[in-house]
Amino acid sequence: LPALETLKQRACESVELNAARLGALSRDIWSRPELAYEEHQAHDTMTRFFSSGELPGAAWAVQPRYKLGTAFRAEWGTTALQAPRPLRVAFLCEYDALPGIGHACGHNLIAEVGAAAALGLKAALESLPQPAPVAVQITVLGTPAEEQGGGKIDLINAGAFDGLDVVFMAHPSQENAAYLPDVAEHDVTVKYYGKASHAAAYPWEGVNALDAAVLAYNNLSVLRQQMKPTWRVHGIIKNGGVKPNIIPSYTELEFYLRAPSMKDLSVLTEKVENCFKSAALATGCKVRM
Repeated sequence: LPALETLKQRACESVELNAARLGALSRDIWSRPELAYEEHQAHDTMTRFFSSGELPGAAWAVQPRYKLGTAFRAEWGTTALQAPRPLRVAFLCEYDALPGIGHACGHNLIAEVGAAAALGLKAALESLPQPAPVAVQITVLGTPAEEQGGGKIDLINAGAFDGLDVVFMAHPSQENAAYLPDVAEHDVTVKYYGKASHAAAYPWEGVNALDAAVLAYNNLSVLRQQMKPTWRVHGIIKNGGVKPNIIPSYTELEFYLRAPSMKDLSVLTEKVENCFKSAALATGCKVRM
């Protein structure tokens, strides 16, 4: 439809008009990476962006520290003569980084793209005759702690998503795609409990929890040949003991399991849990998952 193409053009023009501001927003977040729930500078950068009087069009209503210390909400909407309630469209902005390597997942770009999409839709709606045929409310939600802890879960539980009709987010990738395939995921923390002893004087008195962790890791490595190409298992040893001359009495691993479906994931999970359990049996440790 010609009218729809015109609105798309308005959105594109708005993104181009604000390209320098959006680029600066992304670079500011990228240059000062912050971990989950600690994104104070990114929060301030985002709220300043939407509060700026330099943005074209009507002002955004901005709520800093919205339900979480580093979350925010920005809103703008149109009115309609006979609409009982507006269509509520939301865009999500992430901005937390990874430990040690900063914004390797590109959450600065997620913040930039979420802001750009919101500005584009707003410009398209502002170009319509007012009052518009349908009332639309645009919400931008800053959703912290994607990498650790689950900020969106916190915001869902706090009611931040109540009443929203459709929510969009874009994530950087190696390829262009309108959507990403769904992936079922299971996170597991594995704790092995043994018995400490002096590793030189009385090693036979100990029960080595590090042996259990190493066996579990190797069990999974052997299992990989029988894994489907679409399955993913990846993890780390978070705690491997205290000192070389003490038989480790406690070790801890953290693993992520991924599969294309819940059915596949349940099969994978059972196989992986058997790897963890058998390592405990072989070493005499107790295991908790």
